[in-house]
Amino acid sequence: MNRITSKDFTVAGVTFRLRMEAPWREMNYTPAVAERIKTAAEGLSPLSIPPVRAGDDIPARTFVTGRSEFPEGMDNRTLDLSQYAPFEAKDSSTPDFILTLREEETPGIISLMEGKEGLELILREEDMPPFYSIYRKGKEYIFLFEHSAGRAHSTFTVSEDFRSGEFFPQAGAGSYATLMQVTTAIMIMYTAVSATKGGLLMHSSVVRHNGKACLFLGTSGTGKSTHSRLWLENVEGCDQINDDNPVLRFAEDGSLHVYGTPWSGKTPCYRNIEVPVRAVVRLSQAPVNKITRLKGLDAYAAILPSASSIKWDKAMERGVSSTVEKIAMTVPVWHLDCLPDADAAFTCLKGVEG
Repeated sequence: MNRITSKDFTVAGVTFRLRMEAPWREMNYTPAVAERIKTAAEGLSPLSIPPVRAGDDIPARTFVTGRSEFPEGMDNRTLDLSQYAPFEAKDSSTPDFILTLREEETPGIISLMEGKEGLELILREEDMPPFYSIYRKGKEYIFLFEHSAGRAHSTFTVSEDFRSGEFFPQAGAGSYATLMQVTTAIMIMYTAVSATKGGLLMHSSVVRHNGKACLFLGTSGTGKSTHSRLWLENVEGCDQINDDNPVLRFAEDGSLHVYGTPWSGKTPCYRNIEVPVRAVVRLSQAPVNKITRLKGLDAYAAILPSASSIKWDKAMERGVSSTVEKIAMTVPVWHLDCLPDADAAFTCLKGVEG
């Protein structure tokens, strides 16, 4: 049997374990990368990371900025887990869920996915890569990941309660594509398990000002990241908490808090940080800047589309809906019609802070 190495991580109170079967292994970090990880783990201001150039074989959206920061011995079975490193749990007990990355697809998995015998198709996700189809077989779910439509890359199997999963890359799969899809698998498991512990993974960009956070929601392409940048560039004393997938949880006193995560879209903002929430703002592109307070059903409807959930699990959907309802009753919810200009940030600031 191949050697297994494990790493535990804790995000917003949920601990998960990534087990890697040899030859898969974690990258050793060079001093520059290790310093960025340390800064993020302490919750300090995120660093400016230049975008990865087209064609560079560099793990994008991590704390590695270029080839010079690759360690010796780097190969296509070395995983750059630097985005997860600030959340490492060194003294964890039993994790809430475990994902095992296998060396490659087994003959049994290959045969199963070629024949689809006994598999029930639940849904197919093809809005954006990685594309995947979801099947049910007995008491487990099976995800077939694709590079692009019709080009299979790997298979992910997970128990019905999402607490135990295995990821099987096709032979020859590279480290970058594998890490992207392993990350998708982790986020799927996290979404399910976190919901049972009162957490909610959101599609949102988040900034902090005067000690409290504002979440900016909207459909893809609306300008969530652009609006965050407008705050960072024009509103004094702002910093970014996350730019794509923060987590919301209620504290013991009933207040709503937002947490940084290892998942921040194209922006490498992976801060191990917890901040109370001031407001939730849904954005819409418009020819003018105007902010409106939402209440009741309108507030609920503004939040729900941005909350991650396991859509085919009715019990989980009800739990997510209940949490969203509580959020809508706990913090102010706003709708911002906006242009991509500095006045949009000031209009939003004036509305949410008064």
